[in-house]
Amino acid sequence: MILEMKVPSPGESITEVEIAEWLVEDGDYVEKDQTVAEVDSDKATLELPAEQSGTITLKAEVGDAVAVGAVVCLIDTSAAKPEGGTAKKEEAKETPKEKVKKEEKPTPTKETYASGTASPAAKKILTEKGIDPSTIKGTGKDGRITKNDAVNATPSMGSPTGGKRGQSRSKLSMLRRKVAERLVMVKNETAMLTTFNEVDMSPIFELRKQYKEAFKEKHGVSLGFMSFFTKAVVRALELFPSVNSMIDGKEMVSYDFCDISIAVSGPKGLMVPVIRNAENLTFRGVEAEVKRLAIRAREGEITVDEMTGGTFTITNGGVFGSMLSTPIINPPQSAILGMHNIVERPIVRDGAIVIAPIMFVALSYDHRIIDGKESVSFLVAVKEALENPQELLMDNGVKKALEM
Repeated sequence: MILEMKVPSPGESITEVEIAEWLVEDGDYVEKDQTVAEVDSDKATLELPAEQSGTITLKAEVGDAVAVGAVVCLIDTSAAKPEGGTAKKEEAKETPKEKVKKEEKPTPTKETYASGTASPAAKKILTEKGIDPSTIKGTGKDGRITKNDAVNATPSMGSPTGGKRGQSRSKLSMLRRKVAERLVMVKNETAMLTTFNEVDMSPIFELRKQYKEAFKEKHGVSLGFMSFFTKAVVRALELFPSVNSMIDGKEMVSYDFCDISIAVSGPKGLMVPVIRNAENLTFRGVEAEVKRLAIRAREGEITVDEMTGGTFTITNGGVFGSMLSTPIINPPQSAILGMHNIVERPIVRDGAIVIAPIMFVALSYDHRIIDGKESVSFLVAVKEALENPQELLMDNGVKKALEM
């Protein structure tokens, strides 16, 4: 019996996928539920498991765009499982004559000074100057490059000077193409502005230093910065609900919940899974969810549903060393908070100059729906909560907030 394997629907809005990689070869024997391919949608990379055991026949090439519901391979379920597991293609045998011919190497052509190469003296001078001898026209007998030619040679502006000048070309994945389209769309269709501020991370450093080990021992996850930022963002969203809104045609849609999208790096690029109802989560809950989603993204197991429906995004360029940036809004959301690296800087505190761990933060927002006053006030609210976490995020009960 020949079974047709069709592309399943990864989500309601997805109509086609792209074959990212075949994990089996044409003619291989596959087991039921064995992953035979990885397919890229415009939101995630998904695995395609074999529906039955049998010999597989591939019907699409890597890089092909295939419609949802289309046949991508056939499985002959009546085929017997070969000894040793996977059926292998018979290797073509070479005749002795072909083998000898294949192993023959062309006789190298003997070169002379007049064949376009430089004399030893000229070659040494050209090497010191970083000039490729093939770019020099020799004036000696039969076109040989003389020492005088090398002395007078100067590289022209923009001309190759002996370094590598190769290039490669590869097709962008469907996910990367979709990300590119969305980023251009955001720049063209929104009135995006960015406001900046700085945060003294000393209070959070002190809390983490005091409770980090006990927190990890009790809950099995680290007490990182993301829980503090998520809680600070939730508080600010409740104070300024327009930031937790988005435009739908001529209407503004506001939400009474906070689904926070967290940008994480995955094998196929940047993924943005969502922490649902972050307003109901504790510090432990946020850290556990961030860890779970990050692991699923890195292992390529994240689903489309886990990356849709966020109302606000937090991205952390600081993990890659970014000092400051203007993050691009994640549509259809109206704002995104950018975290950056933490650097010890001199600041004024109580009239004295002190050294403190400082992070620059950036809020990009859609000015069509969020006024300048609201955006600045929102970012100030985030700053205030991060610089006074015990009172504003923990209600003056650190151990209770951390469930210690």
